[in-house]
Amino acid sequence: MDILHLVDRLEELVAEARRMPIGQGVVIDRRRVLELVDQMRSSVPWEVRDARDIVNEKEAILEEARREADGIVARAELQVQDLLAENSLSQQAERQAAQIVERAEVRAQQILDQAHEQVQARLRQAEFAATNQMDEADRYALEMLRRLENQLSAFSSTIRGGIDALEERTGEGQPQQQQYEDDYDDEERR
Repeated sequence: MDILHLVDRLEELVAEARRMPIGQGVVIDRRRVLELVDQMRSSVPWEVRDARDIVNEKEAILEEARREADGIVARAELQVQDLLAENSLSQQAERQAAQIVERAEVRAQQILDQAHEQVQARLRQAEFAATNQMDEADRYALEMLRRLENQLSAFSSTIRGGIDALEERTGEGQPQQQQYEDDYDDEERR
């Protein structure tokens, strides 16, 4: 699954979350968030697998280049044999054959070099893309975690304020306050 799609799903999860009655906070299903994080982790290695596929493709390209080079050499050898058969001047035919074989070997090496360069370029591109996507995913995850941390902190402050207000209203906080005042008065008398 594409990492950017998972990031979009995480953003949708936050947008669809139920709002808290007090403050800007929301309630998010922890299980769904953790599932998305696990999916994000498992999707990141696909870029690495793509790079591995490029390496495998490199082998296929090199093998194709080798086969083409072998074909060129074989055709050159056939041409040499034809020249020798047709031409009574065997020395001239041998020189021509050597030139043909040499050209064929040079061309085969050029094909191999080009294939190797193409594979290296594609591998570098894949590594660069994978690194960029992983960095982008890390930055986004960090930003989301910081937002969640801030929201949780705001929830905690709101909840603490509500508890304090309710304790004050119901009088549960007063006996402790009265006890503190009595202890303070006893200290002053001594």
